[in-house]
Amino acid sequence: MITTYIIAGAFAFLLTIGLSLLALKFFPKWGLLDRPEKYGLKRKPIPYSGGLLLFFAFLICSLIFLDYDKHLIGLTVGASLIILVSFLDDRYDLSPYLRIVVHIIAALILVFSGIGMKSISNPLGGLIDLEAYQVPIQIGDIFYHFTLLADIFTIFWVVILSNVMNWLDGLNGLPSGISFIGFVVIFILSIRPGQTIDQSYVSILSIIMASICLAFWFFDFYPAKILMGDTGSMFLGFMLATLAIFSGSKIATAFLVLGIPILDAVWIFFRRVLEKKSPVKGDLKHFHHRLLYAGLSHRKALVFNYVLCAFFGAAALLLKSSIHKLFAILALIIIMFFVGATVVYRGRKNGNGLN
Repeated sequence: MITTYIIAGAFAFLLTIGLSLLALKFFPKWGLLDRPEKYGLKRKPIPYSGGLLLFFAFLICSLIFLDYDKHLIGLTVGASLIILVSFLDDRYDLSPYLRIVVHIIAALILVFSGIGMKSISNPLGGLIDLEAYQVPIQIGDIFYHFTLLADIFTIFWVVILSNVMNWLDGLNGLPSGISFIGFVVIFILSIRPGQTIDQSYVSILSIIMASICLAFWFFDFYPAKILMGDTGSMFLGFMLATLAIFSGSKIATAFLVLGIPILDAVWIFFRRVLEKKSPVKGDLKHFHHRLLYAGLSHRKALVFNYVLCAFFGAAALLLKSSIHKLFAILALIIIMFFVGATVVYRGRKNGNGLN
Protein backbone atom coordinates (compact mmCIF):
# COMPACT_ATOMS: atom_id res chain seq x y z
CA MET A 1 0.00 0.00 0.00
CA ILE A 2 2.91 2.34 0.71
CA THR A 3 4.00 1.95 -2.91
CA THR A 4 0.53 3.02 -4.03
CA TYR A 5 0.75 6.18 -1.91
CA ILE A 6 4.20 7.02 -3.31
CA ILE A 7 3.10 6.47 -6.91
CA ALA A 8 -0.17 8.39 -6.47
CA GLY A 9 1.56 11.28 -4.71
CA ALA A 10 4.39 11.50 -7.22
CA PHE A 11 2.00 11.33 -10.16
CA ALA A 12 -0.25 14.05 -8.69
CA PHE A 13 2.78 16.27 -7.99
CA LEU A 14 4.27 15.94 -11.47
CA LEU A 15 0.88 16.30 -13.15
CA THR A 16 0.19 19.55 -11.29
CA ILE A 17 3.66 20.87 -12.17
CA GLY A 18 3.00 20.11 -15.83
CA LEU A 19 -0.47 21.67 -15.80
CA SER A 20 0.88 24.79 -14.07
CA LEU A 21 3.61 25.22 -16.69
CA LEU A 22 1.00 24.89 -19.44
CA ALA A 23 -1.22 27.43 -17.66
CA LEU A 24 1.60 29.96 -17.54
CA LYS A 25 1.81 29.71 -21.31
CA PHE A 26 -1.86 29.47 -22.31
CA PHE A 27 -3.87 31.31 -19.60
CA PRO A 28 -2.68 34.76 -20.81
CA LYS A 29 -3.72 33.84 -24.37
CA TRP A 30 -7.16 32.78 -23.09
CA GLY A 31 -7.62 35.94 -21.05
CA LEU A 32 -7.46 34.10 -17.71
CA LEU A 33 -5.65 36.89 -15.88
CA ASP A 34 -6.29 38.67 -12.58
CA ARG A 35 -7.28 42.32 -12.19
CA PRO A 36 -4.62 43.89 -9.96
CA GLU A 37 -6.17 47.38 -10.30
CA LYS A 38 -9.27 46.04 -8.50
CA TYR A 39 -7.20 45.80 -5.32
CA GLY A 40 -5.06 48.89 -5.93
CA LEU A 41 -2.02 46.88 -6.98
CA LYS A 42 0.46 48.37 -9.44
CA ARG A 43 1.76 45.36 -11.32
CA LYS A 44 1.08 43.47 -14.51
CA PRO A 45 -1.80 40.94 -14.53
CA ILE A 46 -0.77 37.34 -13.90
CA PRO A 47 -2.52 34.04 -14.72
CA TYR A 48 -5.63 33.57 -12.59
CA SER A 49 -8.20 30.89 -11.69
CA GLY A 50 -5.41 28.35 -11.18
CA GLY A 51 -7.91 26.36 -9.15
CA LEU A 52 -8.93 24.79 -12.46
CA LEU A 53 -5.56 23.04 -12.48
CA LEU A 54 -6.13 21.71 -8.96
CA PHE A 55 -9.52 20.32 -9.92
CA PHE A 56 -8.38 18.67 -13.15
CA ALA A 57 -5.36 17.15 -11.38
CA PHE A 58 -7.70 15.74 -8.71
CA LEU A 59 -10.10 14.42 -11.36
CA ILE A 60 -7.39 12.70 -13.41
CA CYS A 61 -5.73 11.17 -10.34
CA SER A 62 -9.00 9.92 -8.85
CA LEU A 63 -9.91 8.26 -12.16
CA ILE A 64 -6.54 6.49 -12.23
CA PHE A 65 -6.08 5.49 -8.60
CA LEU A 66 -9.62 5.02 -7.26
CA ASP A 67 -12.69 2.99 -8.16
CA TYR A 68 -15.66 5.28 -8.59
CA ASP A 69 -18.60 4.45 -6.32
CA LYS A 70 -21.54 6.57 -5.16
CA HIS A 71 -19.36 8.38 -2.61
CA LEU A 72 -16.70 9.43 -5.09
CA ILE A 73 -19.33 10.33 -7.69
CA GLY A 74 -21.06 12.56 -5.14
CA LEU A 75 -17.75 14.14 -4.17
CA THR A 76 -16.82 14.80 -7.82
CA VAL A 77 -20.23 16.26 -8.72
CA GLY A 78 -20.21 18.48 -5.63
CA ALA A 79 -16.66 19.64 -6.35
CA SER A 80 -17.61 20.34 -9.98
CA LEU A 81 -20.40 22.66 -8.82
CA ILE A 82 -18.00 24.46 -6.49
CA ILE A 83 -15.47 24.87 -9.31
CA LEU A 84 -18.09 26.11 -11.78
CA VAL A 85 -19.63 28.79 -9.56
CA SER A 86 -16.21 29.88 -8.23
CA PHE A 87 -14.76 30.19 -11.74
CA LEU A 88 -17.75 32.31 -12.81
CA ASP A 89 -17.30 34.40 -9.67
CA ASP A 90 -13.64 34.97 -10.53
CA ARG A 91 -14.76 36.28 -13.92
CA TYR A 92 -18.02 38.09 -13.20
CA ASP A 93 -18.20 38.78 -9.42
CA LEU A 94 -21.34 36.78 -8.63
CA SER A 95 -23.55 37.51 -5.65
CA PRO A 96 -22.09 35.91 -2.49
CA TYR A 97 -25.56 34.66 -1.62
CA LEU A 98 -25.78 32.80 -4.94
CA ARG A 99 -22.42 31.18 -4.16
CA ILE A 100 -23.67 30.07 -0.74
CA VAL A 101 -26.79 28.52 -2.28
CA VAL A 102 -24.60 26.52 -4.67
CA HIS A 103 -22.38 25.47 -1.76
CA ILE A 104 -25.44 24.18 0.08
CA ILE A 105 -26.49 22.23 -3.01
CA ALA A 106 -22.97 20.75 -3.28
CA ALA A 107 -23.12 19.73 0.39
CA LEU A 108 -26.56 18.17 -0.14
CA ILE A 109 -25.11 16.10 -2.99
CA LEU A 110 -22.49 14.79 -0.54
CA VAL A 111 -25.22 13.94 1.94
CA PHE A 112 -27.31 12.06 -0.62
CA SER A 113 -24.23 10.15 -1.79
CA GLY A 114 -23.72 8.87 1.75
CA ILE A 115 -20.91 11.18 2.90
CA GLY A 116 -21.56 12.87 6.21
CA MET A 117 -20.98 13.08 9.92
CA LYS A 118 -22.29 9.93 11.57
CA SER A 119 -21.11 10.83 15.04
CA ILE A 120 -18.81 13.20 16.90
CA SER A 121 -16.52 12.44 19.79
CA ASN A 122 -17.74 13.32 23.25
CA PRO A 123 -14.91 15.04 25.18
CA LEU A 124 -16.13 13.25 28.30
CA GLY A 125 -15.88 9.87 26.58
CA GLY A 126 -17.71 7.89 23.93
CA LEU A 127 -19.48 9.17 20.84
CA ILE A 128 -22.46 11.41 20.24
CA ASP A 129 -24.71 9.71 17.69
CA LEU A 130 -25.93 12.20 15.08
CA GLU A 131 -28.12 9.65 13.29
CA ALA A 132 -30.58 9.11 16.11
CA TYR A 133 -33.28 11.30 14.54
CA GLN A 134 -34.24 10.18 11.04
CA VAL A 135 -36.92 11.45 8.67
CA PRO A 136 -37.84 9.06 5.82
CA ILE A 137 -38.05 10.69 2.37
CA GLN A 138 -39.37 9.00 -0.78
CA ILE A 139 -38.75 10.41 -4.27
CA GLY A 140 -40.41 8.03 -6.73
CA ASP A 141 -38.88 4.62 -6.08
CA ILE A 142 -35.94 6.09 -4.18
CA PHE A 143 -36.00 6.01 -0.40
CA TYR A 144 -33.73 8.18 1.72
CA HIS A 145 -33.58 8.59 5.48
CA PHE A 146 -32.77 12.22 6.26
CA THR A 147 -30.71 12.08 9.46
CA LEU A 148 -31.62 15.47 10.85
CA LEU A 149 -28.61 16.30 13.03
CA ALA A 150 -26.00 14.48 10.95
CA ASP A 151 -27.04 16.01 7.63
CA ILE A 152 -27.49 19.54 8.98
CA PHE A 153 -24.07 19.38 10.66
CA THR A 154 -22.53 18.09 7.42
CA ILE A 155 -24.04 20.86 5.30
CA PHE A 156 -23.03 23.53 7.82
CA TRP A 157 -19.47 22.17 8.08
CA VAL A 158 -18.90 21.97 4.32
CA VAL A 159 -20.32 25.44 3.60
CA ILE A 160 -18.40 27.08 6.44
CA LEU A 161 -15.03 25.47 5.67
CA SER A 162 -15.29 26.19 1.94
CA ASN A 163 -15.79 29.88 2.67
CA VAL A 164 -13.20 29.97 5.47
CA MET A 165 -10.55 28.79 3.03
CA ASN A 166 -11.67 31.40 0.53
CA TRP A 167 -11.32 34.16 3.14
CA LEU A 168 -7.81 32.86 3.76
CA ASP A 169 -6.84 33.68 0.19
CA GLY A 170 -5.38 37.10 0.98
CA LEU A 171 -1.69 36.26 0.72
CA ASN A 172 0.03 34.45 -2.14
CA GLY A 173 0.75 30.90 -1.05
CA LEU A 174 -1.42 30.89 2.08
CA PRO A 175 -4.32 28.61 1.01
CA SER A 176 -2.05 26.15 -0.82
CA GLY A 177 0.41 25.95 2.10
CA ILE A 178 -2.22 25.58 4.81
CA SER A 179 -4.17 23.04 2.73
CA PHE A 180 -0.99 21.00 2.21
CA ILE A 181 -0.54 20.80 5.99
CA GLY A 182 -4.20 19.87 6.46
CA PHE A 183 -4.17 17.09 3.87
CA VAL A 184 -0.91 15.65 5.26
CA VAL A 185 -2.40 15.50 8.77
CA ILE A 186 -5.56 13.79 7.48
CA PHE A 187 -3.40 11.33 5.50
CA ILE A 188 -1.32 10.38 8.56
CA LEU A 189 -4.45 9.90 10.66
CA SER A 190 -6.08 7.76 7.96
CA ILE A 191 -3.17 5.27 7.77
CA ARG A 192 -2.77 4.79 11.51
CA PRO A 193 -3.07 1.19 12.67
CA GLY A 194 -6.26 0.10 14.44
CA GLN A 195 -8.77 1.86 12.17
CA THR A 196 -12.33 0.59 12.72
CA ILE A 197 -13.59 2.10 9.44
CA ASP A 198 -12.10 1.60 5.98
CA GLN A 199 -9.92 4.65 5.32
CA SER A 200 -8.52 3.66 1.91
CA TYR A 201 -10.41 6.38 0.02
CA VAL A 202 -9.37 9.03 2.53
CA SER A 203 -5.70 8.03 2.50
CA ILE A 204 -5.41 7.98 -1.30
CA LEU A 205 -7.37 11.21 -1.79
CA SER A 206 -5.51 13.05 0.96
CA ILE A 207 -2.05 12.15 -0.37
CA ILE A 208 -3.18 13.13 -3.88
CA MET A 209 -4.53 16.48 -2.64
CA ALA A 210 -1.44 17.12 -0.50
CA SER A 211 0.82 16.52 -3.52
CA ILE A 212 -1.33 18.77 -5.72
CA CYS A 213 -1.17 21.57 -3.14
CA LEU A 214 2.59 21.23 -2.72
CA ALA A 215 3.20 21.35 -6.48
CA PHE A 216 0.97 24.38 -6.94
CA TRP A 217 2.58 26.08 -3.91
CA PHE A 218 5.85 26.43 -5.86
CA PHE A 219 4.00 28.65 -8.36
CA ASP A 220 1.67 30.27 -5.81
CA PHE A 221 4.24 31.27 -3.16
CA TYR A 222 5.07 34.97 -2.96
CA PRO A 223 5.73 36.48 -5.42
CA ALA A 224 3.15 34.33 -7.21
CA LYS A 225 3.52 33.31 -10.84
CA ILE A 226 -0.11 32.12 -10.94
CA LEU A 227 -3.07 32.65 -8.61
CA MET A 228 -5.65 30.02 -7.69
CA GLY A 229 -8.50 32.53 -7.22
CA ASP A 230 -11.82 31.62 -5.60
CA THR A 231 -11.81 28.65 -7.96
CA GLY A 232 -8.93 27.11 -6.03
CA SER A 233 -9.54 28.27 -2.47
CA MET A 234 -13.21 27.19 -2.48
CA PHE A 235 -12.28 23.82 -3.97
CA LEU A 236 -9.56 23.21 -1.37
CA GLY A 237 -11.93 24.16 1.45
CA PHE A 238 -14.58 21.81 0.06
CA MET A 239 -12.11 18.93 -0.20
CA LEU A 240 -10.70 19.48 3.30
CA ALA A 241 -14.20 19.61 4.75
CA THR A 242 -15.23 16.44 2.92
CA LEU A 243 -12.14 14.37 3.77
CA ALA A 244 -12.47 15.39 7.42
CA ILE A 245 -15.86 13.65 7.57
CA PHE A 246 -15.34 10.95 4.94
CA SER A 247 -15.23 7.48 6.58
CA GLY A 248 -15.06 8.75 10.15
CA SER A 249 -15.18 12.25 11.56
CA LYS A 250 -11.93 14.16 12.07
CA ILE A 251 -13.62 17.43 13.01
CA ALA A 252 -11.41 18.26 16.00
CA THR A 253 -8.33 17.51 13.90
CA ALA A 254 -9.49 19.76 11.06
CA PHE A 255 -10.37 22.48 13.54
CA LEU A 256 -6.89 22.37 15.06
CA VAL A 257 -5.14 22.57 11.69
CA LEU A 258 -7.47 25.28 10.35
CA GLY A 259 -8.09 26.92 13.71
CA ILE A 260 -6.51 30.26 12.78
CA PRO A 261 -8.59 30.90 9.63
CA ILE A 262 -11.74 29.53 11.33
CA LEU A 263 -11.35 31.80 14.36
CA ASP A 264 -10.44 34.70 12.09
CA ALA A 265 -13.60 34.08 10.04
CA VAL A 266 -15.76 34.02 13.20
CA TRP A 267 -14.21 37.29 14.40
CA ILE A 268 -14.56 38.93 10.97
CA PHE A 269 -18.22 37.87 10.72
CA PHE A 270 -19.24 39.33 14.08
CA ARG A 271 -17.12 42.46 13.59
CA ARG A 272 -18.83 43.21 10.31
CA VAL A 273 -22.27 42.61 11.84
CA LEU A 274 -21.48 44.93 14.77
CA GLU A 275 -20.25 47.56 12.31
CA LYS A 276 -23.56 47.13 10.43
CA LYS A 277 -21.78 45.93 7.31
CA SER A 278 -22.52 42.93 5.14
CA PRO A 279 -20.81 39.88 6.72
CA VAL A 280 -20.02 38.54 3.25
CA LYS A 281 -18.49 41.71 1.82
CA GLY A 282 -14.70 41.43 1.76
CA ASP A 283 -12.23 43.80 3.36
CA LEU A 284 -8.53 43.95 4.25
CA LYS A 285 -8.88 43.33 8.01
CA HIS A 286 -8.24 39.60 8.15
CA PHE A 287 -5.60 38.20 10.47
CA HIS A 288 -3.10 37.71 7.64
CA HIS A 289 -3.60 41.33 6.53
CA ARG A 290 -3.05 42.56 10.09
CA LEU A 291 0.26 40.69 10.23
CA LEU A 292 1.41 42.85 7.32
CA TYR A 293 0.14 46.03 8.99
CA ALA A 294 2.01 45.01 12.14
CA GLY A 295 5.27 45.10 10.19
CA LEU A 296 5.83 41.53 8.99
CA SER A 297 6.91 40.98 5.41
CA HIS A 298 4.71 38.91 3.11
CA ARG A 299 6.96 35.87 3.45
CA LYS A 300 7.30 36.18 7.22
CA ALA A 301 3.51 36.40 7.55
CA LEU A 302 3.20 33.22 5.49
CA VAL A 303 5.77 31.35 7.55
CA PHE A 304 4.10 32.51 10.78
CA ASN A 305 0.77 31.03 9.62
CA TYR A 306 2.44 27.83 8.40
CA VAL A 307 4.24 27.29 11.72
CA LEU A 308 1.12 27.80 13.83
CA CYS A 309 -0.99 25.49 11.65
CA ALA A 310 1.75 22.83 11.57
CA PHE A 311 2.19 23.05 15.35
CA PHE A 312 -1.49 22.44 16.05
CA GLY A 313 -1.61 19.86 13.27
CA ALA A 314 1.15 17.97 15.09
CA ALA A 315 -0.87 18.32 18.28
CA ALA A 316 -3.83 16.73 16.51
CA LEU A 317 -1.62 13.75 15.61
CA LEU A 318 -0.07 13.35 19.05
CA LEU A 319 -3.21 13.88 21.15
CA LYS A 320 -5.42 10.82 20.88
CA SER A 321 -8.18 11.51 23.43
CA SER A 322 -11.03 13.91 22.72
CA ILE A 323 -10.57 15.77 26.00
CA HIS A 324 -6.92 16.48 25.17
CA LYS A 325 -7.91 17.80 21.73
CA LEU A 326 -10.53 19.98 23.41
CA PHE A 327 -7.84 21.46 25.66
CA ALA A 328 -5.66 22.01 22.57
CA ILE A 329 -8.53 23.87 20.87
CA LEU A 330 -8.97 26.06 23.96
CA ALA A 331 -5.22 26.74 23.95
CA LEU A 332 -5.46 27.69 20.26
CA ILE A 333 -8.28 30.14 21.02
CA ILE A 334 -6.27 31.75 23.84
CA ILE A 335 -3.11 31.99 21.71
CA MET A 336 -5.11 33.44 18.82
CA PHE A 337 -6.64 36.06 21.14
CA PHE A 338 -3.28 37.27 22.43
CA VAL A 339 -1.58 37.16 19.03
CA GLY A 340 -4.55 38.97 17.48
CA ALA A 341 -4.49 41.67 20.16
CA THR A 342 -0.75 42.10 19.65
CA VAL A 343 -0.91 42.52 15.88
CA VAL A 344 -3.84 44.95 16.15
CA TYR A 345 -1.85 47.02 18.65
CA ARG A 346 1.27 46.96 16.47
CA GLY A 347 -0.84 47.88 13.45
CA ARG A 348 -2.30 50.91 15.20
CA LYS A 349 1.14 51.88 16.42
CA ASN A 350 2.35 51.78 12.82
CA GLY A 351 -0.43 54.22 11.96
CA ASN A 352 -2.51 52.20 9.52
CA GLY A 353 -5.75 53.33 11.15
CA LEU A 354 -7.38 49.89 11.29
CA ASN A 355 -9.53 48.93 14.26
